Amino acid sequence: MRQNRWNDKEAQARVEAAGTNPADRTLALRVYSSRIIGADPDLVMHGGGNTSVKTEREDLFGVLQPVLHVKGSGWDLDTLEAAGLPGVRLDALLEMRQLDALSDEDMVNMQRSNLLDSSAPNPSVETLLHAFLPHTFVDHTHATAFLALANLPEPEAAIREIFGDRLAVVPYIMPGFALAKKAAEVFDAHPDCEGIILLKHGHFTFGATAKESYDKVIAHTNLVEDWLAAKNAGRRFAGTVKRNRTASAPEAAAILPVLRGAIGRLRGDHHRAAPLPVVMDMRGGEVIDAFLGRPDLQDLARRGVASPDHVIRTKGRMLVLGKDDLAQGRAGIEARVEEYAEAYRAMFKAQFDRVGGGKVMLEPHPCVAWIEGLGIVGIGKDASAASAAADIAEQTVEVMTLGEAAGGFRPIGPDDLFDMEYWSLEQAKLSKAAAKPFAGQVVAVTGGAGAIGLATAKAFAREGAAVALIDFNPEACKAAAASIGPNCLAVVADLTASGAADKAVGEIVARFGGLDVLVSNAGAAVQGMLLDLDEATLRASFELNFFSHLAMAKAAAKVFSAQDHGGQMLFNVSKQAVNPGKGFGAYGLPKAATFFLVRQLALELGGSGIRVNGVNADRIRSGLLTDDFIQSRAEARGVSASDYMAGNLLKREVEATHVADAFLALARSERTTAHVITVDGGNIEAALR
Repeated sequence: MRQNRWNDKEAQARVEAAGTNPADRTLALRVYSSRIIGADPDLVMHGGGNTSVKTEREDLFGVLQPVLHVKGSGWDLDTLEAAGLPGVRLDALLEMRQLDALSDEDMVNMQRSNLLDSSAPNPSVETLLHAFLPHTFVDHTHATAFLALANLPEPEAAIREIFGDRLAVVPYIMPGFALAKKAAEVFDAHPDCEGIILLKHGHFTFGATAKESYDKVIAHTNLVEDWLAAKNAGRRFAGTVKRNRTASAPEAAAILPVLRGAIGRLRGDHHRAAPLPVVMDMRGGEVIDAFLGRPDLQDLARRGVASPDHVIRTKGRMLVLGKDDLAQGRAGIEARVEEYAEAYRAMFKAQFDRVGGGKVMLEPHPCVAWIEGLGIVGIGKDASAASAAADIAEQTVEVMTLGEAAGGFRPIGPDDLFDMEYWSLEQAKLSKAAAKPFAGQVVAVTGGAGAIGLATAKAFAREGAAVALIDFNPEACKAAAASIGPNCLAVVADLTASGAADKAVGEIVARFGGLDVLVSNAGAAVQGMLLDLDEATLRASFELNFFSHLAMAKAAAKVFSAQDHGGQMLFNVSKQAVNPGKGFGAYGLPKAATFFLVRQLALELGGSGIRVNGVNADRIRSGLLTDDFIQSRAEARGVSASDYMAGNLLKREVEATHVADAFLALARSERTTAHVITVDGGNIEAALR
């Protein structure tokens, strides 16, 4: 059952914060109800759905003009603000209804030319539909239950059974001018209806107040959920998007990197370039396990999508990897991926001929995989796209299950599906921003909660990478990951423990599908005169400052090999490797071994396209170099703390961000391996020869 989230106090607080302007106060209520709709992913998901409100605003001459505020492109309802509801002159929109036809391009241009603010985002492609309905508040949602209902073989009979004549029914038409006109005609024929259902698409409600329209959204959805439960032996769902992820599944480590590599090479071949990696997002749980055991899985995978606008994120067909495919290992997985690509190419050719050309084929790789015994996997060009695909895939599982139990899941056909996938207005949603340099790549940073580790992780995240932080301190690791955002994974691990590196990398693979860049940064500067140190202390230093790096390199190399598209290892070495400091022998010795490890691994892995490089840094405020330690070292040398930290040729302190920049530069250097960059502001004694 959907929860009614309306709260009078919260709504009033929004209104009061908007000031005294009546239009702004009305808009504040629109924002409030939009956000509580968006808070439930079973009502709308990833840009799906839109809301509007009609009000009046003064023009430059002080004359009140009717205005439609409607959700703008690029905004999601759960995070909507007033800026995401661009105002459009309503009279101009209403005048459009007199036309017999209107191209998408002319519709968009007309809507933009009537914006109150020329810098506002594009109004929704369904702006005209909102305008043509006479109500003050209009809500359009894609509730899971309504998607199951709208995709039944005989949906109108079911709608009548549930609602009688309370909902008007609009046949499937692509969004745009034609749909807006048809919906308005249907409403005019049923002016007392409480809402409209668009077959194969979604649900509209409306009202004089925000609460009236919102209450209908919830009440109508719950009626459909009750009806579906009765058709499905009483089975209900609390929420379709649970984001259950297996923390470290051995099966994932054996399957996902191979699948990821195959898709990356497919993308590269499509663009006549090197492999282009993807990010994955795996979901599991009892509901998904039961679904993947269905005997009609292959048929459902080819059936289509729950809502037409999903196709731009999931494509119209799912990749199925059954147990027989998985038993064949790499050969079975790669064969299914190539079969998928061939089927997509054949579909495109047939549709290209049908529409008379003028289309350029998109990448032919799957965006959702159904993997028997493992789960469903969202696949995208970055972590956000993968997460969106996985969310929609979870919802689709429920829609298909509910629909099949209630009579059948029968979405739009292949022609309509192609028209939506290659519709210019839908494609514009995905192509607004250029891809960042590390989009699609997965980066793991050990010692990720420390100053250098966190700075490095943030640098890669800014460049589009999905990032995993590995650190032994649970609280610090989770806090550091949270500071980067939802696409950063916290992996708590003591890398000196046996098997810890493999387990940590396994968690990363289960979360993101694979690994592209290892930044092996964990370490600690052990102090003491070498001849005075007990053997246990020296061995412990080697475990952290050398053997943990070797263990991570081995674990990463296994994933790189499975992906078969290269990879990178970057090591934090330290100037101690070449310029020993008095009292730091237990730190310098393993660092010197790590320095050699960089060169040795570069030699051994270069033939597989794996690059291995390092950074020698000095005097960074991290780990041992606390403020107190810096002060004591400065006093011992008779200088200020700032002068001590700037004790280099450039006379400037080197910060963690500068080390991060060096790691990033090495990661970008496609023809560089076996190289170590010095980041110390200039220290001749530590210069490499």
